[in-house]
Amino acid sequence: MSAACAVFEQAIKDAENLLAHFDRLNTKPPPPENEVLKRAGLIMAMTAWETYVEDRVMEAAGARLHGLKDSSIGAFVQGKLNEEIKRLHNPTSDKTIQLFRDYANVDLTEKWAWNNFDPKTVRERLNQYIKLRGDVVHRSRTVVPGPPAAHPVTKEDLQKVIRFLRALVAATEVALECEQKPA
Repeated sequence: MSAACAVFEQAIKDAENLLAHFDRLNTKPPPPENEVLKRAGLIMAMTAWETYVEDRVMEAAGARLHGLKDSSIGAFVQGKLNEEIKRLHNPTSDKTIQLFRDYANVDLTEKWAWNNFDPKTVRERLNQYIKLRGDVVHRSRTVVPGPPAAHPVTKEDLQKVIRFLRALVAATEVALECEQKPA
């Protein structure tokens, strides 16, 4: 397991803990003030993913750069990677795949697959979750007169996001480990 994976495992627990708090406080119907826990859980889950991508690409690039005889080339590449990481913010499927292609020399495109998830579905689902996170983060919830609006993040949504991200990290770890082993 990579150090990035270990950090992800700790970070995703924040989302799981928020979901557990929601469950403990839940009544039928759930009090409106408890809905914030699901939104916060989604944000924490996607933050765990973002942190994983940043840390994992740094690890993989560091391993590749370690063997360079010309340290100025390594410093140049590391500087470029640092700049890209600062601008990352939303590790969509395309951005993530490109980062790993460029800095780890691994194409994750076809490696992101498991159970009932083919690579295309994985990329689409990741992008949907990134968009949902953006919707939750960049728009405050407003109360409008009339019947209550559907909440942007359901309990089931958050459970699915957590399971999905765990599987995505596992698939990424396998892909990177296979590529880094000598042939």
